[in-house]
Amino acid sequence: MWNTTLCYIEQDGKYLMLHRVKKENDINHDKWIGIGGKFEEKESPEECLLREVKEETGLTLTEYAYRGLVTFVSDVWTTEYMHLFTATGFTGTMIPCDEGDLEWVPKDQVKDLPIWTGDKIFLDLLTQDIPFFSLKLAYEGDTLVQAVLNGKELSTQP
Repeated sequence: MWNTTLCYIEQDGKYLMLHRVKKENDINHDKWIGIGGKFEEKESPEECLLREVKEETGLTLTEYAYRGLVTFVSDVWTTEYMHLFTATGFTGTMIPCDEGDLEWVPKDQVKDLPIWTGDKIFLDLLTQDIPFFSLKLAYEGDTLVQAVLNGKELSTQP
């Protein structure tokens, strides 16, 4: 079981996205995702968030919000509890990322990129400014087979 963070950093109507093309044996290879990674021992969600954003982008977050908990279950991969954040304030200069290419993408174009089907669900929740939520996403291989928001089943059709 993994605990991870994922953050969508916002600026000028765009999200900072990571195109995962550089890492070997990457579950997210060729996908576009937000910024984040796995917890280290004794880290809180916020500590993991701040460390991962700094490591992957060179930026230091100054304004961020804890938006939800996403539980990923799969017939192939380890269960993952992803702590989801958005951020609107940061300082620093962006650096190259060793996991992929960073790019500012207009928020209304993100869902047109190669992203996980389940990501479209929580991206919608973020744009609707839904209060803190719990979302369970179940996959068989790369196929989303179940989505449950705050205990209620959702359609898995995109």
